[in-house]
Amino acid sequence: MPLNPSLTQLICFDIDGTLADTDNVIVDQIAKRLLLINKIFPSVDIPRLARKIVMAVESPGNSLLYQLDRLGIDEWIHKIRKRLSPSGMSNLPYSDWIPGADETLKRLSNKYSLAILSARDEQSTRAFIQQMGISEFIRIYASAETCPHTKPYPDPLLWIGRQLGIAPKNILFVGDTTVDILTGKRAGAQTVGVLSGFGEAAELAAAGADLILNDINMLAHILPP
Repeated sequence: MPLNPSLTQLICFDIDGTLADTDNVIVDQIAKRLLLINKIFPSVDIPRLARKIVMAVESPGNSLLYQLDRLGIDEWIHKIRKRLSPSGMSNLPYSDWIPGADETLKRLSNKYSLAILSARDEQSTRAFIQQMGISEFIRIYASAETCPHTKPYPDPLLWIGRQLGIAPKNILFVGDTTVDILTGKRAGAQTVGVLSGFGEAAELAAAGADLILNDINMLAHILPP
């Protein structure tokens, strides 16, 4: 179904690959570890190989998290992760904005309520908002720990809507993966897939994205001013 911009009251954003350029940071780190391959196979495109490796791991990884969530042991996994790394995911490699994303958030906040829904843990999600200086623009956020089930379940998106008194049909969820799109569709929200992360146009379309854009900056040209 084509996107109906006039319905939008709340725009909810994923973080990694949507607002933050974390994906490229991870790819760069993997590429550095693969440089030895070039000594044996000089013709190999290392950055391209690194990206394909991350993309290949992402879908099975999301599937595993989904199954853990279904089994009800995801909370146990979160506890183990916090014991192993007390700082949570806030020690992820530093990532900058997707170019222009901060200014786009400022412009959109003049008309729309803005929220964040991330698969990061509570501490890392909160840290991102604070470190990037966008607390004044984000009315509410949900992390992987906000609800009993996280993405691709619709629970955290529906929770955000309830907290703000906004119906699912008036929510626009923006993300870079099929998990984001499935979350939005299952909640009854409209969805926009962006190509600034690991998601590819064909798979985002197959997941049901109402619109696919290069990055979130194009929202300013799509939504009513």
